[in-house]
Amino acid sequence: MSSDQLPNSSISATIDFNADGVQHGFLQLPYSSDRSAWGSIMIPICQIKHGHGPTALLTGGNHGDEYEGPTSLLKLANWLDETQVQGRVIIVPMMNQPAFEAGSRTSPIDAGNMNRAFPGHPCGTLTERIADYFNRILVPMCDYALDIHSGGKTLDLVPFAAAHRLENKTQEQTCINGALLFGAPYTLLMVDIDATQLYDTAVESQGKVFVTTELRGGGTTTPCSMAIADRGLQNFLKFTGIIAGEPDLPQATKLLEMKGASCYHVSQDQGVLELMVAIGEHVKHGDLLASVHNRHRTGAPASHYYAEMSGIVLGRRHAPLTEIGDVIVVLASVLGGAKDYQP
Repeated sequence: MSSDQLPNSSISATIDFNADGVQHGFLQLPYSSDRSAWGSIMIPICQIKHGHGPTALLTGGNHGDEYEGPTSLLKLANWLDETQVQGRVIIVPMMNQPAFEAGSRTSPIDAGNMNRAFPGHPCGTLTERIADYFNRILVPMCDYALDIHSGGKTLDLVPFAAAHRLENKTQEQTCINGALLFGAPYTLLMVDIDATQLYDTAVESQGKVFVTTELRGGGTTTPCSMAIADRGLQNFLKFTGIIAGEPDLPQATKLLEMKGASCYHVSQDQGVLELMVAIGEHVKHGDLLASVHNRHRTGAPASHYYAEMSGIVLGRRHAPLTEIGDVIVVLASVLGGAKDYQP
């Protein structure tokens, strides 16, 4: 069934997307539960619009245990007004509102991972219904999209903004420019383990300019990660031309690239993880990255994991308890041999 044959979304917006000014409201998704027979999930949304111009869709809380995005976007919604805007800014601080309220990566209602639910379906699970509304209603409205992630409870990553390699090279280069001008310490040309149902892929497939981020992790924020998010949001809006001024770039960004599956080092053991490298550290092919120790008996030898490439430690598993199939270390290569890039 094509998208134009799908039923209408059951989600309704309490704001008028065509009206100028500042509006605070909700995306209202009916949800009948034991707690409330005629209840709804209320997803906060803010729009700032003034005159004609491009539209930027800014999102956080795609995963509910990642906090830089929601925090920074809630702050932005409180201070940005229509006099500072030429065009339209749509802010959804917590895409997966049920997951955010639970402090979990996935929804406690349907176990839905928002970033594995696209394009969604209007008659699917609650997570799929939210994804469908974004895919068919919000994304078509926008010219630019920024989705702020961090590592959540289980990952720790160097703070980076990212874009993907795309078939449309003009679109690709504009996405890369947006990632560079976000102004994070690192900028990554990213390869995902599985991109088929990502929000990223849904936005890019509609020809939009898309930038994502990973801003540390561990299920919390730091003053540094919040400063990167706050500054990056303003830089992104300046990149779009919706607000005036030049991006604030206090430092050169290190330009990195993921070239394939060898970047991801996956545990084949269950045990306690011991990392031998720190995020941001340079490693060589064959260097010892981590050991996994048997947590069920003493006297068992540890399993060791070695770098399958040379590069920078982009990220690591944050939680020491490790299962078979967990990514324990991610590496990225320095692009073109250049360590720093100043847009």
